[in-house]
Parts: sequence; structure tokens; C-alpha cells
Amino acid sequence: MALVGMTLALALGACAATFDNHGYVPPAEELAQLRIGSSRADVAAIIGTPGAAGMMRDEAWFYTAYRMRNQGYRAPQVIERQIIAVSFDAAGQVSNIEEFGLEDGRIVQLSRRVTTSSVREVTFFGQLFSNFGRINLGEALSD
Repeated sequence: MALVGMTLALALGACAATFDNHGYVPPAEELAQLRIGSSRADVAAIIGTPGAAGMMRDEAWFYTAYRMRNQGYRAPQVIERQIIAVSFDAAGQVSNIEEFGLEDGRIVQLSRRVTTSSVREVTFFGQLFSNFGRINLGEALSD
């Protein structure tokens, strides 16, 4: 009976959710120090630059953080997301600071466009036997 109980406890424990945190968003106290008109250098000194490559563009810096739930055999699910967008004008000064959450986003389905190939599934012997009628011994031996 103890073995059955132990097995059941292990099975239920394997289905328990685990959580992973990814990314970085500056704390509210640091964000409160940013002002419209601050320079890029000021933003970098106060909250730092975005850590991920591709998250820094000339017109805006994006700071993202999200929390994932992994549970057993199910696909991982994003349960929390926070994005801070610091926009800059042409002079490189802060023009806007926005915050977005999971409720502000939407799921975008990416479609893979795959080109079908003209290569047929032919076995080795199929390829070997299909060439018997095509060989011209006169041309092959004249070289």
C-alpha cells in the first residue's frame, strides 16, 4: 500500500506547474525618474539599455519581462507579460514612455510558407532500374 501511495505522490508531483521568469523591466522607482525630454544617455544611466539584441532601435527602446507556466505535458503558457517602451524623437530625446501588459497584446499566428519541391520519393532501386532504357552504349563507349 505504501508503494502505491508513493507512486501516486510522485505521479502527481510530476504534474505540478513550474514557473520561469525571462527578461527585465526596470522597477517603478527607476521609471519614475525618467522625464519627457531626457536624453538617451540619461535613460541608459537611469534604467540601462535593453539587454536583448534586436530590442534597441533608433526610435524606441523596449524592455520586456514575462513569466511562463510549464505544466506536465502541456505546452508552456505565458501568464504574465510586461513591456516598457521608451520612445525617442529625432533629436534622441524621450518623447513617450508606455507600459503594456499581457492584456494589451494579441497572439499572432505565424504561417510558414513552404515551397513544394519537384523531387519525387523514388527508392534507390527505382532510380537504378529507371535508367536502363536511357543509356546509349555507343555514346558511353566513344569517349
